[in-house]
Amino acid sequence: MERRLLIVFALTFLVIILSQPLIKKYFPQTQTPSTAPAPLKPENTPAAPVPQTAAAAPSVVRTEGALRAAGSIKQAASEQETVVENDVYKITFTNQGGRVKSWVLKDYTDNHGQKLDLVNTAAAAKYGYPLSLWAWDEGLRNKINTVLYEPSKTGNQTAPTDLTFEYSDQDVSIRKTFHFDKSYVLSLESSVIQKGTVVSALPMWPAGIGDQLSAASYSSSQIEHQNNGDTERLAIKKISGGGTVAGPFNWAAVADQYFSAVFIPDDPAGSTLVTLRNPLDIPKDPKKPNPQETTRVDVLGAAVGNLKGPTIERLYVGPKSLQVLESVPVPTVTGAAQDLRSLVNFGFFSVIARPLFLWLKWTHEHIIRNWGWAIVLQTLIINLVLLPLRITSMKSMLKMQRIQPQIKAIQEKYKKYSMRDPRKQEMNKEIMDLQRQAGVSPLGGCLPMLIQLPFLFAYYGMLGSALDLRHASWLWISDLSSPDPYYLIPIGIVVSMFIMQRMTPQTGMDPAQQKMMTLMMPMMLGIMSFNLPSGLGLYWSEGNLIGIVQQSIMNRTSLGREMREIAAKRARKKEK
Repeated sequence: MERRLLIVFALTFLVIILSQPLIKKYFPQTQTPSTAPAPLKPENTPAAPVPQTAAAAPSVVRTEGALRAAGSIKQAASEQETVVENDVYKITFTNQGGRVKSWVLKDYTDNHGQKLDLVNTAAAAKYGYPLSLWAWDEGLRNKINTVLYEPSKTGNQTAPTDLTFEYSDQDVSIRKTFHFDKSYVLSLESSVIQKGTVVSALPMWPAGIGDQLSAASYSSSQIEHQNNGDTERLAIKKISGGGTVAGPFNWAAVADQYFSAVFIPDDPAGSTLVTLRNPLDIPKDPKKPNPQETTRVDVLGAAVGNLKGPTIERLYVGPKSLQVLESVPVPTVTGAAQDLRSLVNFGFFSVIARPLFLWLKWTHEHIIRNWGWAIVLQTLIINLVLLPLRITSMKSMLKMQRIQPQIKAIQEKYKKYSMRDPRKQEMNKEIMDLQRQAGVSPLGGCLPMLIQLPFLFAYYGMLGSALDLRHASWLWISDLSSPDPYYLIPIGIVVSMFIMQRMTPQTGMDPAQQKMMTLMMPMMLGIMSFNLPSGLGLYWSEGNLIGIVQQSIMNRTSLGREMREIAAKRARKKEK
């Protein structure tokens, strides 16, 4: 009964909501003096509040967006374009919808060597161009994004400058104002007034980023937002089209691997984020587009603004470059100083990855002006620093192998007891006593490797997020952020891992298992590396080559010879 009652309430509420447009259209209500709207105010003058009576409708918010008397018309006769540029961008606006048709970054190029346009034209043609307005009423949304606004300026403009788009008819008044300076950041104000009432209409970046060409680049896109110091990244599978995320937000962004469009509200506490997700068919092979061979991807977008009044915010559209992002101040609810640096996601080990990147950048700027050779030099230094850990691991393995026969004898002694038998604990105690007498730590062999893992993962995350590697060349590679076009680096990874497996003594492993590991592991990891960015592959393969040299030298020491002799003896025993 409770479930049925809830359904009745839900259906009743739905009928009330859906009937409102019909009531307004076919049963217009005449206004009485007690509910008549307050007189319109001049621009920049706050409107007086509307008193409520028992019979009055809810009070409406009036702003400077109620620009003119009812019935005034302000609209352009034809489509016009306004181009605004500074040293870092060139933005082309159209007065049809007051939207952006092109947002070119002058310091970055696309895969064809042309200046990079961050407007994803294929997706924008279907789902909307940047700086359109999101309204929950679809009819209103379509109208405000297609009407011809009157622009305050047309033709070519140089920042710093201002640009305003205005539209008004008997039903709605719309105003968009933009201020441009010499950075990647612009300021915007927008308001939509319908019949004297403020309507929620949020500025949006609705259709991905212009550098997205392949399925992999679309899959790397995210919607991100930050409240004070906490940054949340919403992966594609967690995003619903038209979903609303309540603030407060320091900023909210649509981002891919290297670029982002970031909304920075002036009022973090009153901000709201609407997430957008739409399907798009793209060519399977971007280099050879074929309309008959397509794959479906998800295009992400976001709308950010104030629900209760005009939206005032800044917009950063540009590279995810640490140096640039750290220069963009961000207001917070608590008043603490923030910037946009957390847009660069170095992964779980960012506390290590960020210093690594700054070190790599310093090497590139002060020692060698090529990112590939900078990676080579840094990898060499890292592996030399980690050499003592490799030696420690090898010593611990040798000590463990020396007492391996005694350990097996103890295990054989207690193998007749089940794991639940209390006497099994005596076996563990005997083994621990034996290890203590021999000076062996159970974690001695793997602890050095565990210490290295965070460092290695941090380097992986750092190179995967470094914008500076995009289109950076090295020898035969034209782009260190893309896979090796000739697969020479992945092949080098496979071959070098195979050699390392053959050179490293596996004294505690069955010969059949050792052969399997020697063949299978290099092949599996090699297949994984085929689609890795070349910069990561370069770091990996060079690390393997340095490891081969180090292992070759250690195998010639007394320590290495003893380990190889132990391994050879055990192999002969098992063959017999």
